[in-house]
Amino acid sequence: MSAPRTLSIFGATGSIGCSTLDLIGRDHEAYEVLALTAGCDVEKLARAAIAHRARLAVVADERCYGDLKAALAGTDVEAAAGTDALVEAAQMGADWTMAAIVGLAGLAPTLAAVRQGRTVALANKESLVAAGDVMMAAVQESGATLLPVDSEHNAIFQCLAGASTERVRRITLTASGGPFRALPLEAMRAVTPEQALRHPNWSMGRKISIDSATMMNKGLEYIEAYHLFEVGLERLGILVHPQSVIHSMVEFVDCSTLAQLGSPDMRIPIANTLAWPDRMATPCKPLDLATVGRLDFEVPDEVRFPAIRLAREAIEQGGAAPAILNAANEVAVAAFLDGRVGFLDIAAIVEAVLERSNIAPLRALDDVMAADAAARAQAAQFAEGVRV
Repeated sequence: MSAPRTLSIFGATGSIGCSTLDLIGRDHEAYEVLALTAGCDVEKLARAAIAHRARLAVVADERCYGDLKAALAGTDVEAAAGTDALVEAAQMGADWTMAAIVGLAGLAPTLAAVRQGRTVALANKESLVAAGDVMMAAVQESGATLLPVDSEHNAIFQCLAGASTERVRRITLTASGGPFRALPLEAMRAVTPEQALRHPNWSMGRKISIDSATMMNKGLEYIEAYHLFEVGLERLGILVHPQSVIHSMVEFVDCSTLAQLGSPDMRIPIANTLAWPDRMATPCKPLDLATVGRLDFEVPDEVRFPAIRLAREAIEQGGAAPAILNAANEVAVAAFLDGRVGFLDIAAIVEAVLERSNIAPLRALDDVMAADAAARAQAAQFAEGVRV
C-alpha cells in the first residue's frame, strides 16, 4: 500500500474547499491533511480540521485566533492566524495544494505553494487575472504543476490531454449567459441585485453570481485561459451555451473538436485535479443527454455584455491592466449589491478606471498590490459619483 498523499486546502470553508473535503473524506487513508485555512469561520474550520486530522488550522483574520485555539483545545491540531501564517502553511510542502481563497488574499499563499515545486490546484482567479505574469514566471522557475479547477479551464485541460498547443486551432470557453442572456439592453438598466443573483444553472456566491450576470466572469476566465494555455488571443473565443453541459471545447488543426461534458457539479473538476494523472470515482450525478435533450450555442452580445471586450482589451494592454480590471470590477459589484450603482454601471465603472489608469508592468507581488489599491480607490470615486 502506497503512503498517503499529503495535501493542504486554502479556503477550506468555502464551496470549493467543502467540495474538496467531501471528496477526500470518502477515502481518509489515501490522504494526509497538512493544513486547512479559512477567513474567520472558526466553527466550520475547527470541525473540518478535527474530522480530517489536519496538522494545522489557520484563520486569516488574527482577531479569530483565540476562538480557533479554544475550539481546537484538547486536539492534536495546531492553531495559527494571520497572513504570514497562511504563507508558512503553504510552505509546508504538501504534495497537492488546493488554492481556493477568494480574492487577493489568496495571492501570497498561492505563490508560496507554487514555489514549493509541487502540484497546485488553482481555484483562485486573482492569481492569474491580477498576477498572471508573476504567477506563471514562478511556475516556470519552480517546476510546479498548475492544474486548473474552474470548470471551463479544467475542461480545456482535459481536452488537451497533454497535446501540444501548437496543434490547437482554437479554444472555446462556454458561458451560460447568466440570467439576462435574452434581456434587452434597456431593460437591463432596471435589474436589481436580487434578480442578478438568481443564476439559472449554478449555485454560487454573491460576487461570482453578479459576475456571471454581467459576463465579467467569462472575461476573467478569458484572461486566465490566456495565461494557462498560451495559444494567444487570436485562438481564444467564447460561446454562450445556456445548458452549461459542455464546459469548453478545443479544436485542433485537423478540424476535429474535443469537448468536455458533465453535470454542473464542481466536484468533477476538483476530482480531476485531485486524482491527476489518474481518475477517481465521485458521487456526482451522471450526465443524462437524453434528459438534457438539446444543446444550444450563440455568439455573446458584447454591446449588452461589454465585460468580455474589456477583458480582451486588458489582455492586449498587458502589464497591470488585468489587475486594474479585476479590482475595479470588485468595487463596482460591491456598490451594485449595496444599491449604490445600477447594473449597467458595473462595466461602465470598470471601463472608466481602465481608461484613466497608468498601465505599468508587473514584476513582483508588490506591483500587483499597488495597481490593485490604486484601481480600487479610483473605482470607489466613480461609484460615488453615480446616482441610481
